[in-house]
Formats: sequence, C-alpha cells, structure tokens
Amino acid sequence: MTERLKKGQKIERERLEMEGIIISTNNGTFEVKISENYSVLATLSGKIRINGIKVLVGDTVRVEVSEYDPNRGRIIYRMK
Repeated sequence: MTERLKKGQKIERERLEMEGIIISTNNGTFEVKISENYSVLATLSGKIRINGIKVLVGDTVRVEVSEYDPNRGRIIYRMK
C-alpha cells in the first residue's frame, strides 16, 4: 500500500551507521576504512561543518552510508 504524504513530509530512508578510521583526505572527501577490506568515500555532514569540528587522518568517526550507494557516505560524528 502506498501512503499519501502531506505537504512538507519526507520519506525516511534506511541508512546504515558504521564506525571506521580515516585513512586519507582529498578536497573535503575522506576515505574511511570500515573493515579490513571495505572502505567508503565520505564527506562531512552539515552539523560538523557548522560547528567547525576538525577531522584528521587517523581519527575514528561514525559514518552514515546510504542504502543505494554503499561506497559513499557522510561523517556524522567524530569519536573522542
């Protein structure tokens, strides 16, 4: 069944959250190593940009990966 959306409502998509380590950076795009043989290209989320959080190579981060393209994602949290 399809459900009608009211004005201003969005369809929520499933997103996978994973933790990994940043292994390289290039012009705002970070390569995050999730497991031994899996890495993701990720960008910073808006909240991290607004708050001016610095993300460097070697930092542990939480990445949100789309269900449509599992090779791309965005960094949503930097671990302490």
